Amino acid sequence: MGRLDVANKSGDAAALEGQPAWLQSYVESPEKQRALYKRTLIIVVLSQIFGGAGLAAGITVGALLAKDMLGTDSVAGLPTALFTLGSAGAALIVGRLSQRFGRRAGLATGFLAGGIGAIGVILSAVTSNIYMLFASLLIYGAGSATNLQARYAGTDLANAKQRATAVSIAMVSTTFGAVAGPNLVETMGEFARSIGVPALSGPFILAAAAYIIAGLVLLFFLRPDPFVVARAIAVAERKAIESNPGIQAETITTDRRRIAVAALVMVLTQLVMVAIMTMTPVHMGHHGHGLSAVGMIIGFHIGAMYLPSLLTGVLVDKIGRNTMAVASGVTLLASGVFAAFAPGESMLLLTIALILLGLGWNFGLISGTALLVDATNPANRARMQGTVDVMVALSGASGGMLSGLVVAHSSYAILSLAGGILSLVLIPFVIWSSRTK
Repeated sequence: MGRLDVANKSGDAAALEGQPAWLQSYVESPEKQRALYKRTLIIVVLSQIFGGAGLAAGITVGALLAKDMLGTDSVAGLPTALFTLGSAGAALIVGRLSQRFGRRAGLATGFLAGGIGAIGVILSAVTSNIYMLFASLLIYGAGSATNLQARYAGTDLANAKQRATAVSIAMVSTTFGAVAGPNLVETMGEFARSIGVPALSGPFILAAAAYIIAGLVLLFFLRPDPFVVARAIAVAERKAIESNPGIQAETITTDRRRIAVAALVMVLTQLVMVAIMTMTPVHMGHHGHGLSAVGMIIGFHIGAMYLPSLLTGVLVDKIGRNTMAVASGVTLLASGVFAAFAPGESMLLLTIALILLGLGWNFGLISGTALLVDATNPANRARMQGTVDVMVALSGASGGMLSGLVVAHSSYAILSLAGGILSLVLIPFVIWSSRTK
């Protein structure tokens, strides 16, 4: 029996004692739940459009800004490491806030913090204060973590056959801002110069505005909170089961093995993607490519990360989470091979490599997210999602930090090939999980 039916059949007997009447009305009405599910997706889409634009700034020019301020390639991966490390701490905080107070409080707080961090990056570039830059990048990472965690909001009221699609709707909406952001690098650089600040801080002006708007959209419009309603429905289901043990409900189960596999899929795909992506702008700079070329390739990459999401979500729901997780590993391997053997002067081959890199990440994130939602319940879901996203962010921080060191002591080709091979590690674990289910 579906969870909407369970909640409806539970009626007044399973209503939440002491809860407001509006919340009980959602628990008892599948129609209101469906309407709130659709409304939530619309609000998440709006916030993600702005969140994507905020995310793009650090990816595109973060490494170049650090190289410019410090004068060495060996620390070019440090900005990505810092804002992904900051996103790890933010993921934990956003997850805990969401678990306790709902998605609205957690997500709005994260985006607003990301906007404050972007403002700090601008000030550090103006004052040439490297310590302020590092601290601001940590705070800026909160926007990245929140941008990812927003994908969970759409799944709170989705059934098992809608979850990957709900994730994909949230992610594809990120495309509009995320693709526009890198292609506005040059424009924002000129704007920054016109107001007397360094050109490379220009994209962070866009990021500050975008993250703050995303936070305000969620703060004012994500009402009623979908996670609060989903948690109330789960409590109603438990009460219904206590009074009628024959009822089966999907929202009160937890599967730790699937949680571990979901985490592994997302951690490895994030590690490989961040490592190769971080050093691509630096690699291109060494071969004479300008900011506009870097922005274009990163734009294609981010487009591949998010734009195929609707199709990916349908595939994950239709042909299975495990199949698409394996497809992620294979696609990332192909990306690593292309990046390793592509001549540095070839825009075409580098673009193909970065598109495959984004696509492999997309497959891994959506399949891993769906696995994680399937394996948890509202009593622990937001907290567990935050914990897994901490591991994802830490893997990204490691990839960003190590990428600069690997390239400085070997080459971009070695980094790319190693990343592609590493992505294959997830395949035997996914196969093992499917065989021991």
